[in-house]
Amino acid sequence: MPGLRDSLDLIRMVRPEASTGALEHEINSERASSLAAAEARARKAVAALGDNQDSLAEARDAVWSYFVQRELIGFRRHNDVIRDLDIPAKVLYGLGVISAKRP
Repeated sequence: MPGLRDSLDLIRMVRPEASTGALEHEINSERASSLAAAEARARKAVAALGDNQDSLAEARDAVWSYFVQRELIGFRRHNDVIRDLDIPAKVLYGLGVISAKRP
């Protein structure tokens, strides 16, 4: 059974200019999959947030990982995500997203 490499080699032979398109498609698919997984983890951690330090640490880690994934693909602003996921200030404060002093 032919694998991805065989398929890419065949594409290069038939249409050399199309070979990078297939690879870019695979990379973008992986990016989308990683972003979706990071978002799901962040949503779950925020939903399970309790009063104990373990759940707070898990939420901070999950949200930080999600922000990193977003930034790696070019999303630099997180305001909409913070609102949509209803991420509490105590999680964001631990990430350095907001300061201890409010204006």
